Amino acid sequence: MPDKRVRPRPMGAAEGSVVVNAPVSDVYQRWLAFEDYPKFITVIKRVQELDANHFVASLRFHGKRYETTLEMMLRVQDRKLAWRTIANGHAPTHLATGVVSFLPYRDRMTRITLKLTSSFGGAIARRVDKYLHNFKRLIERQIRESEDV
Repeated sequence: MPDKRVRPRPMGAAEGSVVVNAPVSDVYQRWLAFEDYPKFITVIKRVQELDANHFVASLRFHGKRYETTLEMMLRVQDRKLAWRTIANGHAPTHLATGVVSFLPYRDRMTRITLKLTSSFGGAIARRVDKYLHNFKRLIERQIRESEDV
């Protein structure tokens, strides 16, 4: 009789970084705005906060819809955030973990480093680079708009 248990897919990993023209505290706070994730992490379509450390994310990846619970595992003010997907009472078929670090850079700039591990497949290194550059454009545009007011 065949084994019908759901098995997680193999994991892929990538790391990337980008320099953002904004101070560390602003960058860290913007990354904590989970409702903005669909604006820079293109596979996320919606995020709903359950409590301070848990969120439900609706994803669209390779033409399929997924819903997963994200757990914030680590918060170090203005320095680092780490999260993972967790099971919703059943074995998840897709897993992901992430760590994002914020390092002060010269002249009120910030170096963001994102490490992402995922079983969703695809070109994970390209996705990490895309997400970082999307975030950079988002935050730098918001800062310019706030300075124009």
